[in-house]
Amino acid sequence: MAKFMDVHHSMKGITEEQLLEAHNADLAIEGDESVHFERAWADPESGLVYCLSEAPSAEAVQRVHERAGHKADEIHPVPLTAQ
Repeated sequence: MAKFMDVHHSMKGITEEQLLEAHNADLAIEGDESVHFERAWADPESGLVYCLSEAPSAEAVQRVHERAGHKADEIHPVPLTAQ
């Protein structure tokens, strides 16, 4: 499975509760596409939200986000990581 970072651009003013609600909506259906959303981050001022996932494809990530009601604007593969 590959890792992906996706970006949502139009979530200006998102609250911590709304971020958690959106993340939980993804988690509730992620198994249907063999996706696992690991973490989400948000910047309420800019409206940017980032989600890190492990999935078979970017298309699978997008399908989960679309069904959960928040289509991603960008999805990027993350082939290398450092800890």
